[in-house]
Amino acid sequence: MDYDSDEGRMTAAEQLAAHDPRAAAEAFRAIACDDGVGDEVRLAAAEMLPAADPQAAAQACLAIASDKGVGDEVRLAAAEMLPAADPQAAAEAFRGIPGDRLRHGPPPPPWPPRPPW
Repeated sequence: MDYDSDEGRMTAAEQLAAHDPRAAAEAFRAIACDDGVGDEVRLAAAEMLPAADPQAAAQACLAIASDKGVGDEVRLAAAEMLPAADPQAAAEAFRGIPGDRLRHGPPPPPWPPRPPW
């Protein structure tokens, strides 16, 4: 098995869950927070956390939801998981997704300009 691949890391964490749930939760959190891992794999890892470690789930979901390099659908899915673990972080995550000013820029001025009268 290739433990350096995204899928290999997920498989190892899943196998670890049967023997050491706390270590598995840490492995899933590490995968979910790793911006070098694919978006869907990060989300899948975060989905494994709520039952094992709600605090780690909140950290992982917030990391995904606030990562502007992650696709909007995955960010939204991560933000939707947050209310159960951290309602305040969920509110911040939901506010950030549609208003990513860095990616989308400020709203354009009204066109055509209105006369000053």
